[in-house]
Amino acid sequence: MSIEQIIETDVDVAIAKPSPDTEYLPPAARMTRGELDALPARQNEMKGISVLAGPANVIMQLALPAVGYGVKESRVESGSLFHHPIKRTRTTLSYLAVASMGTPKDRKAYRKAIGRAHAQVRSTPESPVAYNAFDPKLQLWVAACLYKGWEDMQRIYGDPADITEETYQSGAVLGTTLQVPREMWPATRADFETYWDETVESLEIDPTIRDMLLSIVRVQFMPRWFSIIFGWWFELLTIGFLPENFRKKMGLRFRPWQRAVFDTHNKIARAIISRMPKPLREFPFNILLWDVRWRMRTNRPLV
Repeated sequence: MSIEQIIETDVDVAIAKPSPDTEYLPPAARMTRGELDALPARQNEMKGISVLAGPANVIMQLALPAVGYGVKESRVESGSLFHHPIKRTRTTLSYLAVASMGTPKDRKAYRKAIGRAHAQVRSTPESPVAYNAFDPKLQLWVAACLYKGWEDMQRIYGDPADITEETYQSGAVLGTTLQVPREMWPATRADFETYWDETVESLEIDPTIRDMLLSIVRVQFMPRWFSIIFGWWFELLTIGFLPENFRKKMGLRFRPWQRAVFDTHNKIARAIISRMPKPLREFPFNILLWDVRWRMRTNRPLV
């Protein structure tokens, strides 16, 4: 059976069946992929202001060499941040909306759409590192970065008390809405912390990937006029949202004046967000989820 045929089937576990030598993380407990898919919508609220941390989260994802080179060498131009920044941003944010707020039908449709795109992303003999976008280990790292980003945004703009074992378990949909088998998601939040710390400690960012990531810090993927006018602000926010260990690996300094501006911005934003009605807090994720469902009804591409 070809990859394309597998993607079209309803047997989603088959999509991500790992090779026999895959090293599994500690077995996850309680919920299978099917049970996760059946979770009600809005399990974890997505705050719209978290889009400001998007570049920092992308940098964390691409810091893993196989993910970074997979993006840099990808032949799927339509999904390239550097060629189509608006489209790429829309599809990434739509994925978060679907995984966190969508129905089982939404998640299944988006998983298949992502699978079609990922089927084209593979390393060549000339690639510095081997990669395959269907590798569940790489997808697990991407999902882990997204979940870590949700926790960080909750600490800054929400209620840290909402970071519980239950919300962690429901966060597994960030992986299973890709092609990560449920048993690869670390069994408990403590296991997740161990996985995260060990992976970050092992990361080495080579000059090629670092240059690409710095262009993201400076929003050079946007039109030149945009990066000239707003680049300094997005650079300040991106450095601020990056964990300290990633700043060190990138060789970035968070200057005192930048930290002061960043902290003041967050205090003001938090005060405003806490007074907003839920639909406004969730914008643009709620609109993007509506867009995904409209695309499904009208048979338009999801990614």
